[in-house]
Amino acid sequence: MANPLLQIDSLSKSFGDLVLFRKLSFGIAEGDKIGLIAKNGSGKTTLLNIIAGKEPCDEGRVVFRNDIRRAYLEQSPQFNPGLTVLEACFQSDSEAVKIIARYEEIIASGKQDGLDEIIAQMDLHKAWDYEQRVKQILGQLKITRLDRKIGELSGGQIKRVALANALISEPELLFLDEPTNHLDLDMVEWLEDYLSRSNIGLLMVTHDRYFLDRVCSQIIEIDNRQLFSYKGNYSYFLEKRDERTASQNAEIDRAQNLLRKELDWMRRQPQARGTKAKSRIDAFYSLEEKARQQKREQNVQLAAKGGYIGNKIFEAEHVGKRFGDTVIARDFNYIFARYEKMGVVGNNGAGKTTFVKMLLGLEKPDEGRFDIGETVNFGYYSQEGLQFDGQTKVLDVVQNIAEVIELGNGSRLTASQFLQHFLFPPEKQHNFVYKLSGGEKRRLYLCTVLIKNPNFLVLDEPTNDLDIVTLNILEDYLGSFKGCLIVVSHDRYFMDKVVDHLLVFEGGGKIKDFPGNYTQYREWKADEGKKHAGEAKTVRQESTQAQKPKTAGKTKLSFKEQREFEQLEKDIEALESEKEVLTEKLSSGTLPADELISASKRTSELMSLIDEKTMRWLELSEFATI
Repeated sequence: MANPLLQIDSLSKSFGDLVLFRKLSFGIAEGDKIGLIAKNGSGKTTLLNIIAGKEPCDEGRVVFRNDIRRAYLEQSPQFNPGLTVLEACFQSDSEAVKIIARYEEIIASGKQDGLDEIIAQMDLHKAWDYEQRVKQILGQLKITRLDRKIGELSGGQIKRVALANALISEPELLFLDEPTNHLDLDMVEWLEDYLSRSNIGLLMVTHDRYFLDRVCSQIIEIDNRQLFSYKGNYSYFLEKRDERTASQNAEIDRAQNLLRKELDWMRRQPQARGTKAKSRIDAFYSLEEKARQQKREQNVQLAAKGGYIGNKIFEAEHVGKRFGDTVIARDFNYIFARYEKMGVVGNNGAGKTTFVKMLLGLEKPDEGRFDIGETVNFGYYSQEGLQFDGQTKVLDVVQNIAEVIELGNGSRLTASQFLQHFLFPPEKQHNFVYKLSGGEKRRLYLCTVLIKNPNFLVLDEPTNDLDIVTLNILEDYLGSFKGCLIVVSHDRYFMDKVVDHLLVFEGGGKIKDFPGNYTQYREWKADEGKKHAGEAKTVRQESTQAQKPKTAGKTKLSFKEQREFEQLEKDIEALESEKEVLTEKLSSGTLPADELISASKRTSELMSLIDEKTMRWLELSEFATI
C-alpha cells in the first residue's frame, strides 16, 4: 500500500451566501498524481490555499504526515522585488535552505560548535549541490541571468522562478496552480517528463489537457459543490464523467416525474393528509430539491455568423522587425487566405505577440508592411487586455458593447443569453465584476471580444486561466466560426482542435510556415531529427566504406511529403481561382492600360506556378495517402 502523505476530511468553504464546496474528503499518497478540475469560481485555488495553510476553512481538517517536505506554486506568486533571481530561490521554506543558512552562519562565526551535526544534515538533505540544482532547473525554464532583480522580470518570468523554487526543494508533496501558464512548449514538455518520472505526491490545477493526460493518474472534479473522483487520466475522466452525467440527468428526469405526483398529494386539503406519515412530507422536500437540480447540457453549440469578409485578408510584404540584437522577423512574406485558421507557436521572446501587434497596427515594422483588406474587422483578445471597472455589473459590461449577437439565418442571442452560453447564469450576470474570480474575468473579457461579431479573430494566449469547460465551449465556437483566425497559444490540445496550419517562430527572425496542427508539427520535427541523425550516421559510414546501393523502391510518402502534397492541392485551387478572376477582367475590355499589362503579367506568372505545382503534385500523388 502506498505511503499516505495527506488526508482531507469533510472540508467546507463559503464566502457569505456563496458556497464553494461542502464536505470534501480525499487523500494523497506517495506517487499519486491528481488533477483538480472545476469551473472557474468553484473554488479550485481556494482549496489549494486552504491545504497550504494560506486560507482558513469553515469546517473540516487537513492532516499531513509528520515532517513531510511540501511545496506550493501559487497562481500569482509574489517575491521581494529587490532580490536577485538566485536570492529568491534561497528564500523558500525548504529544510535544505534552512540547513544551508545555519551552515553559512556557523562558518561565518568562526566557531566549531554544532559543525559536525550541521555537516551531517547537509549530507542528509543533499544540500551541498543545492545551488547547482537551482541553476540547472532555472536553465531548463530559460531563466539564465541569475543576477537580475525580481522587480525587472515579467509576470511570466516570476512564475517560472516560483516554479523552479517549488521543484528544487525536491518536495515529497507538491501543489501546482496553473503550472503551464507562461511556459513555452519545450518547457511544458520538459515539466511533463520531470513530473511523470518522479515519485512525488502531486495535486495540481491546470487547463492543459495533454498535460493532465500524460502526468495524472487520478482526476478529482468539484461539481455542484461536491467532489467526484476518477481513477485514471484525463481521457478516462471524460469517458466516466459522461456516464455519470447521463445517469444524473436520468435521475433528475425520474425525480421530476415523481414530483408531479407528490405535488398533487401535497396540495390536497390538510385534512386529507393529516394522518399521513411525516416521513413522506420530508421526502417530498428532498425530492423537490433533487428535481430542481440543473441537468448538465451536452454539446452546447454556439456559432456566430461573423461579418462578411472579402477575398483579400492581409498580405505581409518584406516585413522586418528587431529589438536591439533580438531579430523578430526578417524579410517575411505571406498571403493570408480567406477562412484560414492559423496557429502561432515558438519559444517565449521569439516575437509571437509582436507579430500580432504589427498585424493589428499596434506596433510598426522596421521594414516592409502589412496590407489589410478593406472588409477585415479584427477582434483582439490580448494578454494585457483585461481591464474592467469593478463596480460595473457583468451584464452591463457586455450590453455596453452590443445588446444582441447575430447567429445567421435570422437567429440572434441577447447579451444575457450569450453570457449564459459562456457559463454566466442570470444570478451571476447581476454581480459586480469585482466579485468574479480571475478565470471568470478572463471569460467575461472573451465574451466582450466575441460579441462584437468580428470576422477575423486574433487570440493571444486565450487559454490562460480559463477552465476546461469554457475551453470546450470556445473550441466549439471557433470550429464553426465563419471567419479568419490567428491563435497564439502554448496549449497543444487547443491548437490541435482549432487550427489547420502553423507559423513557427524558430528564433533569429526565422519563421516557418507548417501545413498542419501542433501534434503533426511535433511528429514532423521528430521525423526530421531522425532523418538528420540518419544522415549524420551515413556520413560517418561513408568515411570508412562505400555506400551500398538501394535495394528497395519508395512505397509511401514521408510525413513531410504528405503534408506538402495536401498543401499543393490547396495552393493549386487558390491559384486557379485567382487566374479565373484575372481572366474575367481581361475579357471585360474595361481595364485601363496599366492594369491590363499588370493583369497579363500576373496571369502568365500564375500559369507557370500552376504548371510547376501540378507537376510536383503528380510526382507525389503516386505514393500519397488520399
